[in-house]
Amino acid sequence: MSASLWRNADFRKLWAGQTISELGSVVTRTAVPLVAVLTLEAGPLEMAFLVVSASLAVLLVGLFAGAWVDRLRRRPILIWTDAVRAVLLFSIPATYLGGDLRMEQLYLVVFLEGCLGALFHAAYPAYVPSLIGVDRVVEGNSKLATSSSLAEIGGPGLAGGLVQAIGAPLAILVDAISFMVSAISLVLIRSREPPRPARTLATPIRLEILEGLRLVRRHAVLVPLTLRSIIAHVAGSFYGVLYTIYLIEDLQLSPLLLGVVVSAGGVGSLVGSFFASRVIARFGFGPALIGTAIGASIIGVLTPLAGGSLLLATLMVFLPQLIGDGLQTIEGVAELSLIQGVIPDRILGRVNATLEVFSHGIAYPLGALVAAGLASWIGVRGVIAIGWAGMAVSILLLVFSPLPRIRQAADVRALEG
Repeated sequence: MSASLWRNADFRKLWAGQTISELGSVVTRTAVPLVAVLTLEAGPLEMAFLVVSASLAVLLVGLFAGAWVDRLRRRPILIWTDAVRAVLLFSIPATYLGGDLRMEQLYLVVFLEGCLGALFHAAYPAYVPSLIGVDRVVEGNSKLATSSSLAEIGGPGLAGGLVQAIGAPLAILVDAISFMVSAISLVLIRSREPPRPARTLATPIRLEILEGLRLVRRHAVLVPLTLRSIIAHVAGSFYGVLYTIYLIEDLQLSPLLLGVVVSAGGVGSLVGSFFASRVIARFGFGPALIGTAIGASIIGVLTPLAGGSLLLATLMVFLPQLIGDGLQTIEGVAELSLIQGVIPDRILGRVNATLEVFSHGIAYPLGALVAAGLASWIGVRGVIAIGWAGMAVSILLLVFSPLPRIRQAADVRALEG
């Protein structure tokens, strides 16, 4: 039996850097909207522009990012995107202290950070297999999933405390520092990354982007995964836009209880990350992916049905966070590991970027706009219910696909003939 990845010094550096970076990003996710609202007195229109700035970055840059990631070595891309994002975020507290912070700067920083984030998120999943080997990606992704889980547990409390103590603009310093720590951890990795094939440099980038799009459109596994992701992100954005309003206004939870419920999701994700590799090894990629998606959907129905006493309503939204997020973490590890195992390294960056553009660049912001319109028509609870139904129905795209028969990556290659 191979040694645990925890004994791999380079993997530990990657994990430590990403854990700190994820924690800092949770702080910024909380602090940037507060900078807009509390410091710059932004209204609903300005807040909408802030959300659009981030989504527009993924939409405009994502496909090009994937092509560049497949042309160049991935680790330098990760290092430079972390370093530049640190500088961008440092600019917010710096101009705040100088008395010159404006909404226009916030829009620009969010947009540029989103562009660099698109490049990072195309390169990161493509880099991991080259660091630890394709045969270790399930274990690696399971351990890396603990980074975001730990951040979701500790990040909101840290963000709240920092905003309370030093103000939202200065709290963003934490994320800037965390990006620098992540960049340094990547610099310290000693394993040499193989050079990219020289022949790709002579190919027009437009043709490389089209190659990635064609693969996603035709691949037996990527087609159902992509279609499901699009529908799930449209439906999931209904939660993203309205979940806080639903808990505070409809269910009458206090901010403290809201924090407890949201933190339960982080705890569930952490537990899920510990069990992901075992579940996938026991049932195989496809069955694990579909089974956990169904389980999360079943427990998730409690959210739109929540009501009754405050205790009962809290419990009915607490359990989907705790159990559902844990199951979704296993699902995510299975999906990512399967893609890394079956997609050739030379095109993996473009596939990652294409999936990111479809899900976060198109589906999520589109769903957010639909959710806002529906809420004024059928109410917040009704929109939450439609969101749950959409995510549940999207699982059928996986059930009626080759995925139930795919236990390991070799099954996909056999399917392709």
